[in-house]
Amino acid sequence: MRKYHYITIEREYGSGGTKIARKLASITGVPCYGHEILKAVSKKYNFSIENIERYEENVPNSLLYTIYALSQATSANPDMVSKEGHIFLAEQDEIRKMSGEGPAIFLGHCASEALKERRGVVKVFIWATEKDKRNRIVEDYAIPEHEVESIMKRFNRRRERYYYANTTKRWNDFTNYDIVLNSSELGIDGCVAVLGSLLADIPE
Repeated sequence: MRKYHYITIEREYGSGGTKIARKLASITGVPCYGHEILKAVSKKYNFSIENIERYEENVPNSLLYTIYALSQATSANPDMVSKEGHIFLAEQDEIRKMSGEGPAIFLGHCASEALKERRGVVKVFIWATEKDKRNRIVEDYAIPEHEVESIMKRFNRRRERYYYANTTKRWNDFTNYDIVLNSSELGIDGCVAVLGSLLADIPE
């Protein structure tokens, strides 16, 4: 019997969050959904993944937009929702459908918001020191050192804006999460071990 069925992961760019999630899925046999969410939305609504990512990156970062978007998302007139809002709603719908297939690990896309009515959800945030993030971006992603700073800021800004626009919460506010992991301190395997213990079956 599992106490926890879903792990939602938000992570700093370069923290190793994606690697942790994929390795966790490989070890536990629990499916991991990240880019797969975009693929599902792309296929269903005939949006290119590039356009979806562009909408996510350009979502307005203002409280007024957020209040408007959330109110329209629950209204009876979906045509009044912005393009960014439609993308968000489509992603949330896919996340809920994927969760209906059983235990799962979700990477980004405000998955904790989609599953807020579900039981057995653990909200996780993964971070790392600036030095380790820079090293990982260069070594794992093959990004030239002179581009690391701008790319890191771009991805983190995109994640922060998208999260805030659709939840009214701060992406990097640790109080929004159940578990916060420092991958610099624990390492990839250490983070996997911590999260793996949450998905383990507990004797009845």
